[in-house]
Amino acid sequence: MLHPNPTSAAAGPVIRRARPEDAEILAELGARTFSDTFAHLYDPADLADYLVEAYSLERTRADLADPAKALWLVEDGDRPIGYALAGPCALPHDDVTPACGELKRIYFVKDRQGAGVGGRLFAEVMAWLQAGGPRDVWIGVWSENYGAQRFYERHGFAKVGEYGFKVGRTVDREFILRRSGNSFSG
Repeated sequence: MLHPNPTSAAAGPVIRRARPEDAEILAELGARTFSDTFAHLYDPADLADYLVEAYSLERTRADLADPAKALWLVEDGDRPIGYALAGPCALPHDDVTPACGELKRIYFVKDRQGAGVGGRLFAEVMAWLQAGGPRDVWIGVWSENYGAQRFYERHGFAKVGEYGFKVGRTVDREFILRRSGNSFSG
């Protein structure tokens, strides 16, 4: 459910579908939250190259323009504090089909993590992914992100594989999680 009054700060953080004019905010927020979460793992030059590839303004605009994808922005007053990206599944697993959906990204700024807004954002993304009918949803998560793994497990996701997530010369061990489309109906 989208929240119709995106300017009401009194009600707390507002989740809304991102619009083309949000591209700069989303690109900056994406690069910042990824760096805040994972920069310690990578060589600075490799990280800089990855951020350009994954969070450039052009890439963000392309994601916003893609009718098969959706982005959400979470704002507290005028401050962007989180976002999510979902679309067709691109994870390397033999069971992925064109009908599968993927939660590609969900991040919050550090001082707003664990405040309960993530659950609301996750629910909106899952509802969007199921809007056309039940389908399997996939998520890739870093093998050492135990908090995220517990969250997804509580929401019906199970590990079904692994792959290497490359940032420069570093290849992280990522888990592939899946939730059956049938589990969304009950």
